[in-house]
Amino acid sequence: MARPGIVHRIDKDTSGLLVVAKTDVAHEGLAKQFAAHSIDRRYLAIVNGVPKTSAGTVDAPIARSSTNRKKIAIVEGGRGKRAVTHWKRLQVLRDAALVECRLETGRTHQVRVHMASIGHPLLGDPVYGVSGKTHAKTLKELQFHRQALHAVELGFTHPVTKSRLSFSSPMPSDMQELFNALGV
Repeated sequence: MARPGIVHRIDKDTSGLLVVAKTDVAHEGLAKQFAAHSIDRRYLAIVNGVPKTSAGTVDAPIARSSTNRKKIAIVEGGRGKRAVTHWKRLQVLRDAALVECRLETGRTHQVRVHMASIGHPLLGDPVYGVSGKTHAKTLKELQFHRQALHAVELGFTHPVTKSRLSFSSPMPSDMQELFNALGV
């Protein structure tokens, strides 16, 4: 039997929304929606560099890295779980971009691994990102010590009332400051 509480997780040092269930029935219903990938999950990310296209999809399985157990990696040969991230460039910044990522699946470090895999790691990401000289100074000046990732929207069907619910969370002040500092 499921238990009331947190239905899913977000990465350490990622800000934003979480779904918490107050009853077993709610927890079970929400967990089924997460398993069926019917939850609408959107993240805002500030990535290094500017993606050449305005949108794209990364469909690449991920699993724990065989070379570094603390990292998740894109894997081949039937290893790992399917992971799909749809991304859209929202705004071009100074050698960076604000990107919306919509998760079709929800895997550990999915956005971070997928965006790094296409050459646009999240700014400030201590595991998958390399900020380089362009952004290192700005990150240090702002004391920005986390990946620039925020769970901005969550939408799902209420497990009891069956009504469609959607929640949003504004970009937190630390990420807003980074966004402003990189504005063109």
